[in-house]
Amino acid sequence: MKNTSVFIVAMACLLLGGCTTRSISNSGYNAGYRYGAPGDYAGELSEFDVLGVDAVGAVTDAEILGALDTKTPVRLSRNSRMLLIQSGADFPDNPMQEALGARYTVGPFSGRPRSPKDAAASYSKSLRLAAARGGYDKILCYWGVLESQSKGKITKSVSWVPIAGYFVPDEEQSMRIRLKAVLIDTATGNWVMIQPDPVTDKQLSSIVSRESSDQGLVEKLKEQGYRSLVSLLNSGFAD
Repeated sequence: MKNTSVFIVAMACLLLGGCTTRSISNSGYNAGYRYGAPGDYAGELSEFDVLGVDAVGAVTDAEILGALDTKTPVRLSRNSRMLLIQSGADFPDNPMQEALGARYTVGPFSGRPRSPKDAAASYSKSLRLAAARGGYDKILCYWGVLESQSKGKITKSVSWVPIAGYFVPDEEQSMRIRLKAVLIDTATGNWVMIQPDPVTDKQLSSIVSRESSDQGLVEKLKEQGYRSLVSLLNSGFAD
């Protein structure tokens, strides 16, 4: 029985110390590793949704060759007006809007997943039509995940905090953000994929400050990641 208890505790520590992943649109803290509030998050858009690609329909070689023949580079200018979508969120995060707004005119748009009955092609065209009617010549949709790994503090002196008869050590939390985006030309539907390098940071927290520490680290990584994405967008796809 004693060995069984030790095994269960060891497995629990392994699970809690391992990696977890959460969407940037569902990044609230919960000690049970379920993020966000129930009912607030309905999942993500897929690339098929926003690019108008039918994942189940038949595609011919002629269509592929035709797309290659008509492909033109997607470029931004200072006059570009951009419809901005954060996958999974009702509104794009403010730091992303601010980073883009320094150079372009940005209009926030819902990134809630489409209805399952909607075809990807019709959703994409409806999105482009909405952008056109608002005077937005480009659409930028972005996705992101936060990946965290927590491990015990490794120092000469270990700080322990008593909690309900147990002792919980201070914890060093390492976290990174990975982002990707598609920039779509409203008129043609042509697009380009943008993916900056992941941004990593870490922070030490105690059990009493874990939530605020976690959320502070999330916000810090989001701001850094968004700036990196916009910098790559400006350097590689803007005139």
